[in-house]
Amino acid sequence: MMNNPLPIRDFIVPGKRAHLVGIGGVSMCPLAEVLKGMGLEVQGSDMNESETVLHLRSLGIPVAIGHNADNLGDCDLVIRTAAVHDGNPEIAGAVARGIPVYERAQAWGAIMQRYPNALCVSGTHGKTTTTSMCTHIFMAAEADPTVMIGGTLPLLHSGYRVGQGDTIILESCEYCNSFLSFFPTVAVILNVEPDHLDFFKDLQDIEHSFHKFADLVPPAGSVIVNADNTGAMESVAGLKHPIFTFGLEQPADCTAANLTEEDGHPVFDIMIHGQFYAHAKLHVYGQHNVLDALAAASAAYALGLPGKAVEEGLASFAGAGRRFEHKGTYHGAELYDDYAHHPDELHALLTTARGLGYKRLVVAFQPHTYSRTAKLFDRFVEELKIPDVTILAEIFAAREQNTLGISSADLCRNIPGAVYCSTLDKVTEALRKTIQPGDLVITVGAGDIYRAGEKLLQTED
Repeated sequence: MMNNPLPIRDFIVPGKRAHLVGIGGVSMCPLAEVLKGMGLEVQGSDMNESETVLHLRSLGIPVAIGHNADNLGDCDLVIRTAAVHDGNPEIAGAVARGIPVYERAQAWGAIMQRYPNALCVSGTHGKTTTTSMCTHIFMAAEADPTVMIGGTLPLLHSGYRVGQGDTIILESCEYCNSFLSFFPTVAVILNVEPDHLDFFKDLQDIEHSFHKFADLVPPAGSVIVNADNTGAMESVAGLKHPIFTFGLEQPADCTAANLTEEDGHPVFDIMIHGQFYAHAKLHVYGQHNVLDALAAASAAYALGLPGKAVEEGLASFAGAGRRFEHKGTYHGAELYDDYAHHPDELHALLTTARGLGYKRLVVAFQPHTYSRTAKLFDRFVEELKIPDVTILAEIFAAREQNTLGISSADLCRNIPGAVYCSTLDKVTEALRKTIQPGDLVITVGAGDIYRAGEKLLQTED
């Protein structure tokens, strides 16, 4: 974190020039658009040409390819992603010239202060789905929200939108305490589990971070918490602010009644304080999605939306990109892709998939980061025994170096019948040899495992 004497909000004013390092990123591109819409001069840099970069240029936002201190020009401030470190030539150049450098989360925090309603969705997992459900609901209510999601939502054809309404909806990540730079008026906590243990010390440290996040909500705002999740409830223990709970197993302010299934999809009544609020017909599978829907409905209720908007929004939601996303059919087997990369997410995904009635469940899993794989090793082994066939791609490094000397081959040795593949091409070939008609096949992980499935479909006879 740079030692800046002035808060970033002093620079988020018309006429200032902002330089965004990594402007093509999933949350930097919408940030660039929002800043431009607020009257700032926006420019940036990225390592590669992309559709996002072309889109930004079409809006009149200059984007340089490659990082160089000369790219800064006469900018007034620099905003960077968490992946850009102090040694980056543009960051070093800004520091040398006395140009203040801020984190992406700080910029979003400054922006959300301008909205009467700032709905921030947090949790170890389920954030993208719940934020997407909230977006569908607020769009159904014609609230014209500004939205920032950590994935692609078909409704938006992207992971964000810039609206003119009084509500901003943001997926809020705990990693590096990013969400502590936010200013939520409604904070949703879906679940709190051990994760990002390369940054946090332990579960108690994570719970402490979520407690501080909930404590950011003003007295007139709402803290919405999953009553069924021990970590989430521990996180708000002792909080002075009253909490609003949702859940299925424990007594809660918002819960589901008359829960049944139609074609495998959950159908239920959303009850708030014992009174009917909305009737939900989901087009996604699993109890975890029922909880996500209750969380989204609770947020809508807290912000005064009618139950009708909740009904319409949830009915129109068919999943976010890379969340049990149907990719195609290969030799009589159905191929899906999912972003799950934590044991809890794997458990929800695989147990739901097990109940869908396919002949076999075939999973190609790519662990995400060496630290997560090492620290949650036994949990991963337990969950990866659920499929009939488990194919393991090598660990996706993301931001890390393999200082632990760990490999997916280590997982493979502990999972009977599992197959280890050192490359994605080998994963594709293993799937080709394994798949039978009637199988449900899922490529799983937060890295690039989806490419193995896409390559397989390209060779469909």
